[in-house]
Amino acid sequence: MTDNPYISVIIPVYNEEDNITELYGQLSSVLYSLNQPFEVLFIDDGSRDNTYNKLKEIKDDNVRIIRFQRNFGKAAALSCGFKYARSNIVITMDGDLQDDPKEIAKFLEGLKEFDMVSGWKYRRKDPFTKTIPSKIFNILTRVLTNVNIHDFNCGFKAYRGYVVKDIKLYGELHRYIPAIAQWKGYTVGEIKVEHHPRVHGKSKYGANRLLKGFLDLITVKFLITYIQRPLHLFGSIGVLLSGSGFLVGCYLIYLWFNEVKIGDRPLLNLSVLLIITGIQLIAMGLIGELFVNSKDNNNWIIKKE
Repeated sequence: MTDNPYISVIIPVYNEEDNITELYGQLSSVLYSLNQPFEVLFIDDGSRDNTYNKLKEIKDDNVRIIRFQRNFGKAAALSCGFKYARSNIVITMDGDLQDDPKEIAKFLEGLKEFDMVSGWKYRRKDPFTKTIPSKIFNILTRVLTNVNIHDFNCGFKAYRGYVVKDIKLYGELHRYIPAIAQWKGYTVGEIKVEHHPRVHGKSKYGANRLLKGFLDLITVKFLITYIQRPLHLFGSIGVLLSGSGFLVGCYLIYLWFNEVKIGDRPLLNLSVLLIITGIQLIAMGLIGELFVNSKDNNNWIIKKE
């Protein structure tokens, strides 16, 4: 194994015992044809089947295996792979044989123009129970993040090494790597990739992942828009609520001057509640500003010196 591989391929796997041997055969054929040093990092995300033993059967010094103590999730597996990858070109792909390794050459061409290239399963070979929610998810993500790609959740992606070293992942944030990368100032491209139907094993996709993904989308939107200015978010809502409470209070004062009893009116309680809640939100925004500005906020990235 070389200490300076030209390309690193990261493959998170979880209960993929029936796919490992064929996946390695397809991938190694493509990588050896590049005539460049490479490494393949299999991240076994706490598989409960025979996946790890199948990985150990691979006799190739260019293959590295990292085994988790338990199932930590795809974001953790990718984050681990990003940490241990040693090359300046990083490819990520799924371990279910639905990604075609022959597309790697297209990704390498794309990296000549972009810092990151995301795959687009243009003709996706999955049941409608996955494709329809995915379309809705991609449209919503595209609107909220202003990143103009079609398939955020495609695991087949390519990166320059400095991009993966600058991205922190947790939860379901692996879905939003293109948005995070673009927010940091990196250029993001997209290419169409061939997609194959799953033959072996079961999909890890479920309704719970869709819900988690939506909640993490809110997190990403907040990080992109308000991470350096929390007062703009909480303060805006606080001013809106307090202002509404003040207007309701003015109306009640007008009634009081006209000798209308207001002590037992629900509007009085609503006015006080709105004003107090608004003040609390503004205070929360100020505390957030103090916290953000108390740290070393080197949120810039030097492209060239």
